[in-house]
Amino acid sequence: MGTLRVVVLWHQHQPYYKDLVSGEYRLPWTRMHALKDYYGMVKLLDEFPTLHQTFNLVPSLMVQIQDYADGTASDPFLRVAAKPAKDLTPEERRFALQYLFQANAVNQIGRYPRYRELWEQFRASGDSPEKAGKYFQAQEYTDLQVLSQLAWFDEFFLEDPEVAALVKKKRNYTLEDQAFVIARERELMGRILPAHAKAAERGGIEISTSPFYHPILPLVCDTNAGAQSSPGLPLPQNRYQRPDDAREQMVRGLDLHEKVMGKRPRGMWPSEGSVSDEVLAIAARCGVKWMATDEGVLGRSLGVFFARDGGGRLPQDQAHKLYNVYRYEKAGTGMKMIFRDHTLSDLIGFVYSGMKPKEAAGHLLRNIREAARPVLDSGRDAMVPIILDGENAWEYYPKSGREFLRRFYEGLQNEPGLEAVTVSEAVERHRDPAELGGLVPGSWISANFNVWIGAPEDNKAWDYLYQARKYYEEHAGAASEAQRKLAYEEILIAEGSDWNWWYGPEHHSANDRDFDALYRKHLSNVYQALGGVPPDYLAQPISGEMGRPSFTPQSAYIRPKVTGEMIRYFEWMGAARYTSDQRSGAMHGKQFLLDSVYAGIDESNVYGRLDFAGKVPQEDFDVVVNLEAWAKQETKPRRAWRLGMAVAGGRVKSWQAEQEGEKTASAGGEARAALEKNFEFSLPLAWLDAVPMPPETLMAAAEGQPAPVSRVRLRFSLWENGLPVDALPLEGWIELAMVTEENLEATDY
Repeated sequence: MGTLRVVVLWHQHQPYYKDLVSGEYRLPWTRMHALKDYYGMVKLLDEFPTLHQTFNLVPSLMVQIQDYADGTASDPFLRVAAKPAKDLTPEERRFALQYLFQANAVNQIGRYPRYRELWEQFRASGDSPEKAGKYFQAQEYTDLQVLSQLAWFDEFFLEDPEVAALVKKKRNYTLEDQAFVIARERELMGRILPAHAKAAERGGIEISTSPFYHPILPLVCDTNAGAQSSPGLPLPQNRYQRPDDAREQMVRGLDLHEKVMGKRPRGMWPSEGSVSDEVLAIAARCGVKWMATDEGVLGRSLGVFFARDGGGRLPQDQAHKLYNVYRYEKAGTGMKMIFRDHTLSDLIGFVYSGMKPKEAAGHLLRNIREAARPVLDSGRDAMVPIILDGENAWEYYPKSGREFLRRFYEGLQNEPGLEAVTVSEAVERHRDPAELGGLVPGSWISANFNVWIGAPEDNKAWDYLYQARKYYEEHAGAASEAQRKLAYEEILIAEGSDWNWWYGPEHHSANDRDFDALYRKHLSNVYQALGGVPPDYLAQPISGEMGRPSFTPQSAYIRPKVTGEMIRYFEWMGAARYTSDQRSGAMHGKQFLLDSVYAGIDESNVYGRLDFAGKVPQEDFDVVVNLEAWAKQETKPRRAWRLGMAVAGGRVKSWQAEQEGEKTASAGGEARAALEKNFEFSLPLAWLDAVPMPPETLMAAAEGQPAPVSRVRLRFSLWENGLPVDALPLEGWIELAMVTEENLEATDY
């Protein structure tokens, strides 16, 4: 009978939420999951001294935890939770109602009766912060602020007498209670990394790493790897090839672990289990001894599909292949590898939360034994790898799944014939590892990279990254060391997997806009750090950009005076109008500085007007208007113009209109622009090669002649410190049909 070794690897990761320029954390999830999961997951092993596990800590997660523990991190959720309720602004009260209920309704909100009462009160208002706000007084807000934090406290933290007393109080919390919770959070955050280091020092856990900012390494090395794993997959316009960045991400991760934990990791769970031959070669040169990925990658590399029977068991030959350690050898690269049991791992992630803990733990232990039986019965060792997130599953379990884990760990530690070992222990003890001569590139999701590349949004994100990386190469040489360092750091952050996780059709959350805005902010920071101006397209969302914008179309020609001095209602009557949707609020990162925009044409000119959400900002800023002229059925604009105005202290410093980077007109020419209480401009349609025509003329171009311009589209954006801070339309464009006035009602030309 062979030996059954169970490898459990917990992957602990959160996206990098920090904007390096502002220092602001856009979202709170590193803080919340650190309070709820990371400490308790490793602390629990103190109760099982002979049980060994592997904890994979993503380096950028470690840096964020350190920021919070040091008191240098701030996020809007924390500020709203910490502010006295009586001092909350109307916008902050709306923010509190919209976002402080972002927790599991059963296991977090439902655990605290008062929290659930407040949540039901909010739900009764149709999930509308505006309606619910009428019924929330200062005490309701204070209770919400306190309980929304306690709901994320780790089970071990809840055992603290002072915290337990606060939970027992249930309601009517005071400002002192609120201040205590916020202060205690920082203290608790400081315990997380030392707890991991201590467990590793005593031998209870092995700590492995991932590349620093969690990039999809094969795609960073070469985006064409996407089509290797999925032939025919649409790829970005520009091929991204940065194996040097992939190496840098790995080295930085290894270095940080050595600095913080005192020991250099031997192994790595590459981000999302993403591997390729090129990635393994780089990792081996960096000193990595083992790597792990999913069974799907092994199956494709061996030409095998791992098909289980109704009981979840593999045929004997497939069990021998999966529950083995592999010695990868190709072109001088050597690496030990293990491959995740997808089914067993997903049982923990998605199934056992709906079972009683004792039954779930018993089921898992039996499944592990049954899965390995064909291998053990042959007299060979079986190594069963269970690999999954160390945080995301637990909010679906009562009390973060601690009873389930305790019963599971008791079985691993006490049942005869089982060894719970680290990955390094498994690869060192395993007899007769199998040989592997190459890998089909892939990840733990369907053994391909389709989540991160291929969809229009994904590919656009890669193209934007390519342009930022190219700009860095062209301009870093003339920058200072500090500028280069900041710009390169932003590039590495933008290479992370989390941005494209939310682009495309696969994944959505209540924070999609925040992820999109933060990704574009990181790319904008590259240009800003090197003294440049970010491209205008970074002012527009990537997510959902192809959706049809909602606005009132132009219904009559307009001929306004361009003065910017006051709102002249009748002069703009008939213009297309787009009004901003400010329901998302500024507290989660979006600044709403623009209220509405107007646009229209007459026989000779295109006009535009921008109204600010309040007074004209007194900070230095730029107004940018992008205009494009399109002919029907053409795939790119006939003409593209950029009108830019620099403003300081509410007064115009300069303005100019440019076509394709060439200054063509400025103040005093045929174009006009003005700023007083609002911003207005006019531009000759001839500059856009656009002439209003009857519909029949637009539809039928003369033989051999290019089709006439059928529409002009515009978008307005506001820039501060070289960064786009607001735009209208937020998604898409305002489109104007190039038709005669009597045909304006028909706009599809």
